[in-house]
Amino acid sequence: MRYAIYAAPSATEPLWIAAAAWLGRDAASGARGAPPPVEGLDAGKMAHYLADPARYGFHATLKAPFRLAEGQGEAELIAAFEAFAGASAPILLPELVIRRLGRFFAFVPNEPVAALDDWAGRVVEAFEPFRAPLSEKDLARRRVSGLTLQEEENLVRWGYPYVFDAFRFHMSLTGKVAREDAELVEAAARRHFAAFDGKPFRLDRIAIFIEPEPGAPFDILASAPLG
Repeated sequence: MRYAIYAAPSATEPLWIAAAAWLGRDAASGARGAPPPVEGLDAGKMAHYLADPARYGFHATLKAPFRLAEGQGEAELIAAFEAFAGASAPILLPELVIRRLGRFFAFVPNEPVAALDDWAGRVVEAFEPFRAPLSEKDLARRRVSGLTLQEEENLVRWGYPYVFDAFRFHMSLTGKVAREDAELVEAAARRHFAAFDGKPFRLDRIAIFIEPEPGAPFDILASAPLG
């Protein structure tokens, strides 16, 4: 069983509802559906592109998935999570935009938000006592894509390469998309999320997501407003 601390809108927020419809899965309710059709793209191929973000649920990673450390329990994790959320303040992202990051698409802030980056680092540190060390298999899996020296140090120390200076807030909308399909997928995403692309986003809630067993979909265990 693994837990993760993610930024995720309330299940009643329009962005969450739109994202669940796009991914074909709602991590809050467990409801499933068919992702929206993309003209010129086979439905099976689109489902493949959405499979990874659909499994993890719509979110931005703050504390990457981890197993509980020895001596730590779920109740203690939830209590610490609720206390941390209550002591945090909402953060305004002036503009959230859809952008291609390598071969996948995600919502990202159009410009860096220092308050967001600082707070995300505090999340990593606050929940580190709950994280069990990664296994050699987990370490090897992370290293496959190639890591910088800083990312390798982060992986060993914090269990995830992309923290602190290597952190970049993003809410994934696809997995890796073939180059020949990228324009079609991007156009479809911009149509689907037209009401949110290029608009302000108020980050005012975090959630604990849980993976009951390896490979299972992540679902929301607990959600709390900031402040």
